[in-house]
Amino acid sequence: KLEITILGAHNLESSNSRMVSILIDGSLALDAGGLTSGLSLDQQGKIKAILLTHQHFDHVKDVVSIGLKNAYQPAIQIYASEIVLKILSEHLFNGLLYPDFTIWPSPEKPSLKLNVIKPYERFEALNFSILPLPTNHAVPNTGYAISKSAKTLFYTGDTSYGLKECWQHISPQLIITELTGPSSMGEEFFQRTGHLSPSLLKKELLEFKKLKNYLPQVVLVHLNPEKEDKIGAEIDALRSELGISIIIGRENMKLSL
Repeated sequence: KLEITILGAHNLESSNSRMVSILIDGSLALDAGGLTSGLSLDQQGKIKAILLTHQHFDHVKDVVSIGLKNAYQPAIQIYASEIVLKILSEHLFNGLLYPDFTIWPSPEKPSLKLNVIKPYERFEALNFSILPLPTNHAVPNTGYAISKSAKTLFYTGDTSYGLKECWQHISPQLIITELTGPSSMGEEFFQRTGHLSPSLLKKELLEFKKLKNYLPQVVLVHLNPEKEDKIGAEIDALRSELGISIIIGRENMKLSL
């Protein structure tokens, strides 16, 4: 059984919205946009590993905060692609804005440890089996299929239309995907910026059903909070049309799989 908490469900931060971060079983985080701001200090102390999809700030912001909190504890394992870790090392873990948590408080016992992942190469972290899969975004992005005890969720990270290759490798019970704005913003905008709208999500889900002959539960994150009313109306229609559960994610929402 997977216990999932949506810590941050939006692409903007405010008094009632946090940037994207998802917590599984209290110990594995997916992205770190709203990680520490969504947890107590005791809860932060239970995080053992973080999977990062890409380097955009709304997905990595709280990595430095958790690094500071984790001083003098066993290193938190950070997993990401080589390019993401290179960018973080050069721009975030360079000792200019914060200590370099990959060698602080000491090189022998750092707060954070960086681990390179490769597309399509499954690895184990904590008690999870994890399959990294590339998705389509404005910069290289890695989605993650996370499995435990015959249960699998797939987290896309930021992505636009074109997940068919991913669908060929996984059969999840739950998809947590981004959905940034309403379809009225125009398909060209979403393709150019590497994001999804309800109309593009519909295409993705129909591709999934054609390939797998079923549709999983869907949870949406990375929503623009200023456009949620329009998004919600479109998702209501899509939910009825497809006859499946499509949930708009909220901060502190809890799910079990």
